[in-house]
This record gives sequence, C-alpha cells and structure tokens, in this order.
Amino acid sequence: MTTNARIYLSPPHMGGDELGFVKEAFETNWLSTVGPHLDAFEAAMEAYLGRPCVALASGTAAIHLGLRLLGVGPGDEVLCPSLTFAASCNPVVYQGAQPVFVDSERRSWNLDPERLREAIEERKRLRGNPPRALIVVHLYGQTADMEAIEAVCAEHEIPIFEDAAEALGATYRDRKAGTLAPLAALSFNGNKIITTTGGGMLVAESRAMAEKVRFWSTQARDPGLSYEHSELGYNYRMSNVLAGIGRGQLAVLDERVRQRRAIASRYEQAFADLPGLERMPQAPWGRHTNWLSVFLVDRERLGVSRDALIEALAREDIESRPVWKPMHLQRLYADAPMVGGAVAEDLFARGLCLPSGSSLTEADQRRVIDVIRARVEQT
Repeated sequence: MTTNARIYLSPPHMGGDELGFVKEAFETNWLSTVGPHLDAFEAAMEAYLGRPCVALASGTAAIHLGLRLLGVGPGDEVLCPSLTFAASCNPVVYQGAQPVFVDSERRSWNLDPERLREAIEERKRLRGNPPRALIVVHLYGQTADMEAIEAVCAEHEIPIFEDAAEALGATYRDRKAGTLAPLAALSFNGNKIITTTGGGMLVAESRAMAEKVRFWSTQARDPGLSYEHSELGYNYRMSNVLAGIGRGQLAVLDERVRQRRAIASRYEQAFADLPGLERMPQAPWGRHTNWLSVFLVDRERLGVSRDALIEALAREDIESRPVWKPMHLQRLYADAPMVGGAVAEDLFARGLCLPSGSSLTEADQRRVIDVIRARVEQT
C-alpha cells in the first residue's frame, strides 16, 4: 500500500473567491433560501447561458420540476437513456410516470437517435400514443447528437428535457449545453466541474417557466399575508450561502474546462502505445469538457481487465470507477421497458473512469499512469 496521499476521482476545486462570498453571507445574516448571492448567482449563470435560471437544492430537483412543467403525470411514459445516473430517471417516478429506457450510440456514448425512433414507434404500437417527454443526458461532459434527436422528437411532438448535469461548459455546434432544449438541469454536486457542495439549477427558455419553478421550489406559497397554498410545492430552493460558493465557482468555469481537457489529453498521450485502452470518443459536433476522463478497456488486446485496473489503482489509494451501470440492469427498474441495450451493457462492462479533478497535479496524474502501465506490463 502506498504512503502517498489519496487521489480522488473528481474532488471539489475552489477558485479563491468562494470563501469571501460565504463570509459575506454570514456577516449579513443571509443564511436562508433568499438573499443577494442567490440573485447574483442566477444572474451570472443567465449571463453565461443566455437563459433564465433558478438555483435549486439539486440537479434532481431541477429534473423533477422540469418534468412537472412539461405536464408529466401518472400513467405517462418518459423516454430516457439507460446509460446514466439514477437521478436522470428517478424524477419520472416521482411524477407517477414510467421510464422507457433507450440504448446508446458509440460515437458519443449518448442516446442513440435510431433506437429512440424505434422506442417511440414501439410505444405507439403498444399504447396508441407516444411517450409524454424525453430526457436527453449529456454523458461525462459530452453532448448528445441533438439535431438528430430533435428531428425524431419533432415528428411525434415529444418535448425534450435536457439533463446537462455532467456537461456544463460543453458545446453542441457552438451552442452551450443547458440551452439545447426548452428546459435543462445543471448539477453543482461536490464532484461536478464546478460545485456549490450540493445544488443544481433549472434553465428555462422563458422567464414564465423559470418563475413557475421558483414558485414551486419555495413550497408554492401564494402572495399575501397568510400562508396560503393553492398548488403543491417543494422545499427545493438553494441556500444563499451555497449560492455564494457558486458565484466564485462560476468565475473559474472556463479555466476548469481547460484543465480537465488537458488532463484527458495527457492520459491519451500516455496510453497511446497501449492497444486496448481507448479514450471515450470526442464527437465532432462540439466541445467535450472531459468532466471525467473515461477509457474503454479491451481485455483481449490490453491483456488485463477493467476491474483489474480498478483493483490495482485502489491498492495505491487511487479512486477510479466503472461507468454508470445502465438503468435497465438495475433491480429498481428491472420491469421498465428497454429498447436495445447491447451498447450500454458493453460500455458498462469495459468503461473506466480515471481521476479527473481540475486540481490533479501532473505528478499525481503520473502516479495514476504509472500504476496502470505497471499492471499492464505484469501480463
């Protein structure tokens, strides 16, 4: 076992201004879910994305409220890629609806537009009507092929919700992730490219949509002196303290993207001579942030399995992980409809996420590289 410090997969990386904003919140006693940092954080993100934003307690909350805006309810079906984190699809169940999972394509590992078409046609045959909505996920910092996906959904008048939790800073044909559908969710969890320690944001194409979400996220309290409620609400608002952290983080977003892309590039160069260890594809339609540096392991060509590499890294106190376990393989969703699945299952079986934090030093990255190369050379 190594005596070196542990290397984490994607730890928080502060930019320098966050503590000052947090101190300001304490000094002014704005410690609740209202305050000037909330307003400023939302305004800064709106300036970055060009759309109204509502700061929330999590990205999951943003997906939940977005689905409610789209009218998803009991008995509906909602399409979603299987290769994703559970937070992408759990809010479908919150609304009493049923997820319908769809396989990935290999160019970006995101939703396959052709499988999407198959899924829609299949659900129409079985139920007489298409699914209520689609959740499209941008995986590991890379956008899905939105033009192809939009074309399929337009044929059937299916609205799209964009889960950009892993892709803030990514682009699709010069458009920013988070602006590629009428509604989108961002995440600021501790492992994301920027963080508020925990939190998220709903991005909307209209101010009316954003204001409705803001209303629901604060328990849907009606205007007036008394605590009156005519709609169901939630305690989903971000705190002013965490929004202060977000203000400092957003200021360094572009730098964090550059740092993560550089880390992914160094891995690729370091492994260029190892057949069977290939970086996640960089699709031609936009900028991949490489939120996580992900590789596909071909055991036959490399001579070692993905899991053996994870074990070797763990022995040296280095965190690594498989890619997301597809939702159709989860016990929770064992009975959910699924179209395709072979691609998602293969990516899960062979995908390896390596330490990718923007604070990762070149020396620590060399540790990761050396452990992998040493394990391969043992075979």
